[in-house]
Amino acid sequence: MLRFPGHGRPEPDDIVIGPLDLPGNVDEALAVQAVAFGLGPDEVAVRRQIVLRHMTFPGARAFGATVRGRLAGFVYGMPNDRTHWWSTVVEPYLRAQGHEDWLDDSFVITELHVHPRHQKHGIGRALITTITDGATQPRSILSALDIESPARRLYRSLGYQDLARQVHFPSASTPYAVMGAPLPLLRA
Repeated sequence: MLRFPGHGRPEPDDIVIGPLDLPGNVDEALAVQAVAFGLGPDEVAVRRQIVLRHMTFPGARAFGATVRGRLAGFVYGMPNDRTHWWSTVVEPYLRAQGHEDWLDDSFVITELHVHPRHQKHGIGRALITTITDGATQPRSILSALDIESPARRLYRSLGYQDLARQVHFPSASTPYAVMGAPLPLLRA
């Protein structure tokens, strides 16, 4: 469990990073994701089933950030498996760029979301470094919207580099970038 002072307020140790029982807290986590990523109720219902299925995969792990006992952010991921849907979608894009090997022996960050009220205070960085510090794989991969954003800047600061851009997922109207980084991640 990682504790650190948050938000420059006088309350010490108000942010706690630790393992998260994601199946048991899926609704609270998806409420954070809905606000952070702008999801509607129908998409939240679909993602709920996806999260619950993902957490049954071997090696899947989740961490949460709580502020005064309430979930402010979460991350989950797992060892990558080429048979998983995400890998089958990104594989042709990675192959075209000569990066197909990143699908092997990598820990994939499946989701990372921090409630907007708690963004820009180091929570996202703490979540992603905590989950990857426990990975046995030598590298990590993830996908992020292919736009300049605080999330992409965070990933770059941790050592992630673009492996493929303009990746189109069937259910998304906006293209994504696939990024990869050697582990352990860079520290600021």
